[in-house]
Amino acid sequence: MPKNSKVVKRELDDEVIESVKDLLSNEDSSDDAFKKSELMVDDQEEKDVDVEEGSDVEDERPAWNSKLQYILAQVGFSVGLGNVWRFPYLCQKNGGGAYLVPYLILLLIIGIPLFFLELAVGQRIRRGSIGVWNYISPKLGGIGFASCVVCFFVALYYNVIIGWSLFYFSQSFQHPLPWDQCPLVKNASHTFVEPECEKSSATTYYWYREALNISSSLSESGGLNWKMTICLLAAWVMVCLAMIKGIQSSGKIMYFSSLFPYVVLLCFLIRGLLLNGSVDGIRHMFTPKLEIMLEPKVWREAATQVFFALGLGFGGVIAFSSYNKRDNNCHFDAVLVSFINFFTSVLATLVVFAVLGFKANIINEKCVIQNSEKILKLLKMGNLSQDMIPHHINFSSITAEDYNLVYDIIQKVKEEEFDSLGLKSCQIEDELNKAVQGTGLAFIAFTEAMTHFPASPFWSVMFFLMLVNLGLGSMFGTIEGIITPIVDTFKVRKEILTVICCLVAFFIGLIFVQRSGNYFVTMFDDYSATLPLLIVVILENVAVIRIYGIDKFMEDLKDMLGFSPSQYYYYMWKYVSPFVLTCLLVASIVQMGLSPPGYNAWIEDTAMEEFHSYPTWAMIVCISLMVLAILPVPIVYVVRRCNLIDDSSGSLASVSYKRGRIIKEPVNLEGDNTSLIHGKSPSEVPSPNFGKNIYRKQTGSPTLDTAPNGRYGIGYLMADMPDMPESDL
Repeated sequence: MPKNSKVVKRELDDEVIESVKDLLSNEDSSDDAFKKSELMVDDQEEKDVDVEEGSDVEDERPAWNSKLQYILAQVGFSVGLGNVWRFPYLCQKNGGGAYLVPYLILLLIIGIPLFFLELAVGQRIRRGSIGVWNYISPKLGGIGFASCVVCFFVALYYNVIIGWSLFYFSQSFQHPLPWDQCPLVKNASHTFVEPECEKSSATTYYWYREALNISSSLSESGGLNWKMTICLLAAWVMVCLAMIKGIQSSGKIMYFSSLFPYVVLLCFLIRGLLLNGSVDGIRHMFTPKLEIMLEPKVWREAATQVFFALGLGFGGVIAFSSYNKRDNNCHFDAVLVSFINFFTSVLATLVVFAVLGFKANIINEKCVIQNSEKILKLLKMGNLSQDMIPHHINFSSITAEDYNLVYDIIQKVKEEEFDSLGLKSCQIEDELNKAVQGTGLAFIAFTEAMTHFPASPFWSVMFFLMLVNLGLGSMFGTIEGIITPIVDTFKVRKEILTVICCLVAFFIGLIFVQRSGNYFVTMFDDYSATLPLLIVVILENVAVIRIYGIDKFMEDLKDMLGFSPSQYYYYMWKYVSPFVLTCLLVASIVQMGLSPPGYNAWIEDTAMEEFHSYPTWAMIVCISLMVLAILPVPIVYVVRRCNLIDDSSGSLASVSYKRGRIIKEPVNLEGDNTSLIHGKSPSEVPSPNFGKNIYRKQTGSPTLDTAPNGRYGIGYLMADMPDMPESDL
């Protein structure tokens, strides 16, 4: 080698550096942001620059004011109306106390692990559902869009239920309550009880006729119910005002909306335990029926309840956790929120069956009195002999036990003629076995029980205010699951998007406040969310475990939490949860296929519900709801797979969003430009690391790394990551 070779090499290096400087100096003035940044990779491999450690990107994304505010938001989202009117019904229907065993097992198998997974990816990537799954793989970006569509469908009818609660809340400030007695109808000659109410009950009549003014079929719209239209508008105004500033406004409301229901439930429990017959309801509730626990249907319904109770797949969990600090212990949050949700369901079950036990006791007393009068008439008419009646029986103050004794004696003696006597068995268990859920529990059974409370208007106000708060807490998470991903992806103003979203949802929601609106609520509840959400969560599990890699994900959790999560989660995520979710999906499809598609219509003449099959157009709507909800997944996959939309726009330039600016970055498919700037060969450039700087390099990967989303180079990925400071661009 010539002795001046070092000088020649230095001159060549200087020429390369100067040529690059010339290129940078010739950039357009519009690319000031690009010129100010330095395209380089941090040579300090152990340096982990996060947003909370001095980056000005922290100012971009809002953050929770406190850990308590965040926990209350997650609790408010997961604890909803289903805990009050769905869980007690399932518990009573599926074996009483024995139902808690499969529920707890499935909570540990699919509930907590999948809840932890969503919290972790949201907190690590700090994006909404669209950004999270698009980061892991653009081909799976449709998962986030599917979550947004499902959230929108659910928000449409969920807020209608809040509107119903607001209506009952507004009607509770009067004594007696308007649903306490059947209304009287006057004509020219006399006054009589409304026939529809007389055939059913006062609370049933008030719900179907006064509140909903319901039509007799889905096809008979009947026009708008103006009372419910106003209540729906009020509900959307409340949601819009609470969400317009994002977590900065909704977070403060969580202190009330999440805690107030617990105050009401505890008050109801204390009051309920003091009522006659409440112990009978609780005893009936928790009497285990072990033989029922082994039925597959019980496990399917328990898995479905666990799945929806935690709000998996909606995107709200990911959105809320994306506002956390990077080192937050999301494992503790997952376990805490999951068990708070479970114990809330148990508390609500105690309250519901204490009150229903009191209601059953009142109905049983009326049954005893009415049938005792029948027996006295039969004795006077000579149809029954006085010798049948035990001497200690006093019909003027007969107890339920004494009546059942007389009933059994008459049934044995008059075995052939017994049916013609018209006597009924008055058993509290028979009344408690009439399981009710949903609106039937909240607006009919529970409402009827409260009419017998002392100071019933006070308890009615408290109950329906609790339902409003439970609904709002879930609505905040649902709307956040729509707003956050769209804001992160398309960089629109959150205030404008929130107002537009609420306005559009209100106008579409007018179909639910027609006279036939209750039937549409049932349709959306049955078909818009169940199957799409199951598919979404299965794909989420596959995306993290198979596409991103479970080993990398476990290492990222260690970097984030400061300790290695239990291997229990490794096996749950990799093997058990996907298998259980797939079984649940198949079982749900089979159940949907075996159940005739239809709804229960209220028939005014008979004052009873009657099952109607969906007409053809309604079946098309049901299928369309499921297809539209899951359609973004294959569409985005095909678009990305076939390159139908070229990100480079023909100029080999990728576009990344950073702080509201568009940064054009040259993409070199043959080499890394950082090696030219720093005078290094590609092999000398340190690989970025997800656990440290960006992502972790896999063993055996080529020298020129590709990001998890398949793009070469580091500029795009760094700009795509919300936690990278501008200096690392």
